[in-house]
Amino acid sequence: MPVTFKFKRWLFPASVQLSLVLLIIVSGITIAADPGDSLRSQFQRPDTIPFPTDNPYTPEKATLGKMLFFDTRLSRDQNLNCASCHNPSFGWEVPFAGAIGAGGQPLGRHANTAVNLAWTSELFWDGRARSLEDQARGPIEADVEMDLPLSIAVERLERLQGYQEAFARAYPVEGLTEETIVAAIATYERTLVTGDTPFDRWVRGDEAAISDQAKSGFQIFNGKAQCANCHSGWNFTDDQFHDIGINTDDEGRFNVTGNSKERFAFKTPGLREIAARAPYMHNGKMPTLEAVIAHYISGGVKRPSLSSKMQAVSLNGRELQDLVAFLNTLSSSQRALVMPQLPAN
Repeated sequence: MPVTFKFKRWLFPASVQLSLVLLIIVSGITIAADPGDSLRSQFQRPDTIPFPTDNPYTPEKATLGKMLFFDTRLSRDQNLNCASCHNPSFGWEVPFAGAIGAGGQPLGRHANTAVNLAWTSELFWDGRARSLEDQARGPIEADVEMDLPLSIAVERLERLQGYQEAFARAYPVEGLTEETIVAAIATYERTLVTGDTPFDRWVRGDEAAISDQAKSGFQIFNGKAQCANCHSGWNFTDDQFHDIGINTDDEGRFNVTGNSKERFAFKTPGLREIAARAPYMHNGKMPTLEAVIAHYISGGVKRPSLSSKMQAVSLNGRELQDLVAFLNTLSSSQRALVMPQLPAN
């Protein structure tokens, strides 16, 4: 009968690892993979950023897109920019329930994060945008948000020599158009990727990167609490839409598809940088991670569209705190953001 045992590869130098492999081959010993290793590997962050073939990355596009992302001239009253709702200091969201639109009016939904969007499709809480290019266009032209037709944006930017030169470098054939404005913003947004986190270092094998409490929380997240049923993969989202039983009049995805099964359904948000992104949910009604977990423990509002994945769970106080400790390991260190130099009027 083969002998089965476990070992953790990061506890051995490379030379010892090679000796162990040779011993295994010669002796026929069977190594049982550490189940923790397998689970961790499901959350390994990717090495490259995907860019679409019809809008490939160039540094000139990304530089131009960053300028546009932070330029208030893309709003009707020249007082709002993309960062007004997607502030890098707050996990690329804003720290209040509803984002603020044109005329200082609060919007009906909390601004979702702009980080790690290169890996997702069907954007916004209800998935009405099929690409980042569509997403970039929406808020600029929406009358309740930045309220500026892109045709007017083109006229404004054409008056500025700095933008004329930047578009000529980024798009030497197309130049400055409505399409190249949103394509440049989308290119920059795809470069907004979460930094290295304690969780990532632990996934790579650094056992000291996170606490024992957080490790317990990781097991609860993937097991008893059933969080990973929807918050899966390296960015902790299945990119699907679910009714999770929030008490709301907003019918979410149903307003896009008309499918009654998607009534009150919203996009599963990724959990990277989650500690900085309060308040939570599509309406920003939950102020803390503890409140979010308490909602899931309750099982939510019971109605026909409630997701089958919403099952009430029983967590004690210690398990809840372990879960929060794990979620806090998904945040990277704050890095100073170098603001772009915008063309003068």
